[in-house]
Amino acid sequence: MIMAAVLGGLVWWGYQYNFGFPDGISEQSAITLHFWNGTWIAAFGVGILTWGLMLFASVAYRRRRGDDTPKQLRYNIPIEVLYTVTPIAMVLALVFFTVRDEAQLTKVSNDQAETVNVTGFRWSWTFYYADQDVYDTGIPSLQDEAALPVLWLPVDEKVQFHLGSPDVIHSFWVPDFLFKLDVIPGRDNVFEVTPNEVGTFAGKCAELCGVDHSRMLFNVKVVERAEFDQHMAELKAKGQTGDPDSGRVNDAAQGV
Repeated sequence: MIMAAVLGGLVWWGYQYNFGFPDGISEQSAITLHFWNGTWIAAFGVGILTWGLMLFASVAYRRRRGDDTPKQLRYNIPIEVLYTVTPIAMVLALVFFTVRDEAQLTKVSNDQAETVNVTGFRWSWTFYYADQDVYDTGIPSLQDEAALPVLWLPVDEKVQFHLGSPDVIHSFWVPDFLFKLDVIPGRDNVFEVTPNEVGTFAGKCAELCGVDHSRMLFNVKVVERAEFDQHMAELKAKGQTGDPDSGRVNDAAQGV
């Protein structure tokens, strides 16, 4: 009982702080967060059951004074059923919730307010705002954090992302989205996000892609619609219009 109370308290405390997971900044983040918390609660439940059985066995079947030889059992049907059926049920439950939540996270409704084509290349990013017909791109040779490419998003509006790469596999990861998706050459990976918190958030490549993988960083700036429209107008004024073919800046711009 004491162990159950202690573990129950730990579960309650951990749930209040999402077991170390960030809160997320999008409507879709709640799906991942609930799955994360549920997995931890299930793990604690299994722990309570396992440790409880171990403690019970060590007390109930301990060697007693006067015992010569422990009672020999060839098998125990209830116990064998328990440790066979329980793990199978746990795995099936985990698979069910994983498939269900993954389907929700990758569901495409096509009712987005903006569409962004993201191109990951060695070793930076290009963001093409299809509805605005403007783009912004990073330059791999620049190591200044202030020069990182910035993905601008309007707050409380659904954005559809199309991920692609002209060279190797990358992975588009914004930790505060509680979501990442691989960027694969020749494949259009699509997902949607509705950011619901204004601010600047870090993004990076989460797939080892070469010598400068660690420098493949970007920022996400979530702003009000008026500020988003103003930035789109600024990109257009700079002549950054049209859909870049590959996401690579030209060789002269890279100094090679």
